[in-house]
Amino acid sequence: MSTAVFQGGNASNEKITAVQPDVIESHILTQLDGPSLASLACASSQLHALAIQENLWKNICSSTWPSVNHPLVQEIISTFPFGHRSFFSDSFPFPDPQPLKLDVNTLTLPTKLISVVDIFYQGKVIYSKVEETETSSSWFLYSPFLVNLLDPKDSAPTPIKYCGGSRDETWLKHLEENLSLSWIVIDPARKKAVNVSSRSAVLVRRHWLTGDVQVRFGTVMVGDGRRGSSRELVECRVVVTCGGKEGGGMHVREASMVMEDMERKGLNGKDSLIILEGIMGSGRRKKRNGNEGKEKYEEFEERKRKRKEKQQRKEQALDLVCITIGVAGFVTFCLAMLLRLQH
Repeated sequence: MSTAVFQGGNASNEKITAVQPDVIESHILTQLDGPSLASLACASSQLHALAIQENLWKNICSSTWPSVNHPLVQEIISTFPFGHRSFFSDSFPFPDPQPLKLDVNTLTLPTKLISVVDIFYQGKVIYSKVEETETSSSWFLYSPFLVNLLDPKDSAPTPIKYCGGSRDETWLKHLEENLSLSWIVIDPARKKAVNVSSRSAVLVRRHWLTGDVQVRFGTVMVGDGRRGSSRELVECRVVVTCGGKEGGGMHVREASMVMEDMERKGLNGKDSLIILEGIMGSGRRKKRNGNEGKEKYEEFEERKRKRKEKQQRKEQALDLVCITIGVAGFVTFCLAMLLRLQH
C-alpha cells in the first residue's frame, strides 16, 4: 500500500484518524511493509502510537528475514532499545558505506558476532542460517577474516534445477537476476546490527577448476583509515557456491564472508571488526536501487585495476632505474679495467 494517502495534510490525517483504531491496526497496518509503516508513524501522534507496536514490527522482520525467527535471534532482538523496530532500522535499508570514525585505542571490540543469513530465489527463501562467531581469540583477531556457514563436507539442497551445457550463459544470467541474499551481522553486546550484503548478485561465474557456480554479493565501504589513506576502500564480499548435476537439484555448498582491500589482500579479524563496528555506529542509512550494489562493485573493480596498473608502472620504472644503474656500473668497471691495463 502506498504511503501517499497519509501525506496529504491535516484533512487526510483527520479522515484516517477518524477510523476506529482496531480497524486501522487489523486492516491497514498489517498490510504495510517496513518503510511504509515507518512513514505512517510520522503522519500523526495517533498513527505513531499505532505504528510502533512491537507485534507489527516482529511480523515485518519475520517475513523479510525468515532466519530472524531463530530463538537466539529473538532473544537478542528483545534487548534492542525498541525491539524489532530497532532491528529493522539497523538492518534495512542497507548501510551507507561511510562508517563512523572510531578511536581504535579506546574501542572495545565485540567478543561475539551473530550472522543472520537468508538466500532467496525469486523472492522465496531457499536457505537460512544463524551462525555464532567467537571474535575474542588472538587467532581470530590476527588471521584473515572469514565467516563460513557450511562445513566443507555439508551442503544444503535447493528447489532450483541445475543447468549447464549450451544453456550455461543463459542460466547464469537467470541466477544473477533471481538470486538475492541478506547477511545481517549482529553485535549482541552493543545491541546493534547491519546488513552487509548487496540486495542482488554483483557477479555470477563458474569456478575455473571445480565447475561450481559462484554467486557473489558484496558491499563496498570506506575503511577505517589505518591502512594508508583515509579514503581507502574495502569490500565486504559474500560468496555463495553452488553445485549439482545436470537436471538435478542445485545444492548450496558454501556461503562465506570476507573483507578485502584495494590490493585484494584479506583484512584480518581485528581490522574487519573495527570497520563493522564503525558502520553499526554510524546510524546513517540510505535507500538503494536494485543495481547500485553491482554498480559500486564494478566501480571498485575498476579502481583496483587502475591501482594495479599504476603499481606496475612504478615497478617497471624502478626496474629501469636499477638496470640503468647496473649498466652504468658495469661500463664504469670495464673502463677502469681498461685504464689499468693500459698503464
